[in-house]
Amino acid sequence: MTGLVIVGHGTRSAAGVEQFAALVERVRRRGDIGDVEGGFIELSRPPLTDAVGALVARGHRALVALPLVLTGAGHGKGDIPAAMAREQERHPGLSYRYGRPLGPHPLLHTALEQRIDAALAGTGQAGAGPAGADRADAALPGADRADAALRGVDRAGTWVALIGRGSTDPDANAEVTKVARLLWEGRGYAGVEPGFISLAQPSVPAVLERLRRLGARRIVVAPYFLFAGVLPDRIVAQSAEFAAAHPDLDVRVAEVIGDCDALADLVLERYTEALGGDIRMNCDTCAYRVLMPGFADKVGRPQRPHDHPDDPVGHHHHHGHDHHHDHGSVAVVGGGPGPDDLITVRGKALLDAADVVVVDRLAPQGLLAGLRPDVLVVDAAKVPRGPSMAQEAINAALVSHARAGRRVVRLKGGDPYVFGRGHEEMQACVAAGVPVTVVPGVSSALAAPALAGVPVTHRGVAHDVTVVSGHLPPGHPDSLVDWAALARARGTVVLLMAVDTIAKIATVLIEHGRAPESPVLAVQDAGLPDQRSVPARLDEIGAVAAREGVGPPAVFVLGPVVALATTGPTG
Repeated sequence: MTGLVIVGHGTRSAAGVEQFAALVERVRRRGDIGDVEGGFIELSRPPLTDAVGALVARGHRALVALPLVLTGAGHGKGDIPAAMAREQERHPGLSYRYGRPLGPHPLLHTALEQRIDAALAGTGQAGAGPAGADRADAALPGADRADAALRGVDRAGTWVALIGRGSTDPDANAEVTKVARLLWEGRGYAGVEPGFISLAQPSVPAVLERLRRLGARRIVVAPYFLFAGVLPDRIVAQSAEFAAAHPDLDVRVAEVIGDCDALADLVLERYTEALGGDIRMNCDTCAYRVLMPGFADKVGRPQRPHDHPDDPVGHHHHHGHDHHHDHGSVAVVGGGPGPDDLITVRGKALLDAADVVVVDRLAPQGLLAGLRPDVLVVDAAKVPRGPSMAQEAINAALVSHARAGRRVVRLKGGDPYVFGRGHEEMQACVAAGVPVTVVPGVSSALAAPALAGVPVTHRGVAHDVTVVSGHLPPGHPDSLVDWAALARARGTVVLLMAVDTIAKIATVLIEHGRAPESPVLAVQDAGLPDQRSVPARLDEIGAVAAREGVGPPAVFVLGPVVALATTGPTG
């Protein structure tokens, strides 16, 4: 018979680890499956690699891997499959069928109902009691016991706050809301409101306050969690704090679902489904496949396994935070040449979802006005001959905020990989183990000429275009530009950051063969209301730019395409 490996995320709670182990043993004792092991992808022992290794050592080459998670968030969709892929590399010939997450399911809803009713009957935990404490009702056989205990208890006067873990996956959060509705239907409660303890809103205090304003006088807080852990403990603490501030309310906290026969039944059901190839996972609203508003950074994100401290692979991935596993991330976003509406759709979606925005001086400043009030904006401006934030400090800010679980957008002007140090920031994030993505932007090297009516290439006129940084003048020991070769080229030259050096650049280009009468166009503040274009000959551009007061940000376009200019404001 195909072996079963039950895969948990892991917890720092000893009680949670014990409950997981008890469930594995409960499933094993059932005898419906020939061989059962359980392991964690991180934080707790035994690691998944030990569980798989034990099954392989006993001759299994085909397994069912069942994610012991309630919702199909990142752990179930990516982390566990990535960890199993690593096990396949370790054990050539190993195959596995993947089970779907446990919820939503009537067995879980019934278990939640029983936990709520036990809290109402006074047999659950008190508002300030320890989450996951030992319970006499850990394996309730059905509704009979609860019904007997609750004769005379008015469900119609009881509101329920169903509190899930919270995720950066909107589909997973939506499942908690669905469970809340299913728990309400037909059970006679006054109402059931969903909330989250981390990463998503509404929070526990927010849900309790909402219920209070709706007129609730008795509230049962029901943790939608399988086992004890740091987050269920936090639910208890926040509920107790709210109750203390509102002594007129009766606030109780139900137990977690815990090790019980119903949960074992569900594990066996998911095992059978997996063997039959039926997993029925929802891909229509999966943030890793579909661009969901506010979650654009997830589309196509590579899934990598976590490194368990007891798994001898590569570097070890230790979490310094104690509340959740979901990592923050960094998106290096090109904001375009300046106008707010020239950022890409994906860049705008990431910006809308950001918790922290580290912004450049040349990034579209108008976009900052549309950020949520709680977004932290970090000014990373590099002002010519003025105050600047060191690149090392920028890199450190990106990493530290992401490690704190925040979604960080590094908003830059133009394209982050065109003289934008974007790859330096990418390298810093990769070195720190922080998930990072790059969103290209419209570079001013192409946009500024276009907005001034100049094509950088044109049939029969220019077949090549060279983009050059002019921040170092010709002859500077750190300059990497071959100015002599550039002078011999016949195509278009676009100069960025050259306001202070354009006169020297023009002189050197002419010295090496570029025609003095070559047309040049300076485009300042491209795309903005103050955009202006200043034309000149190559041998005059230095003097003309100085006389006309051309200042940054400005782009200089050199070549015969300048003569084709047909539109665009002029100075």
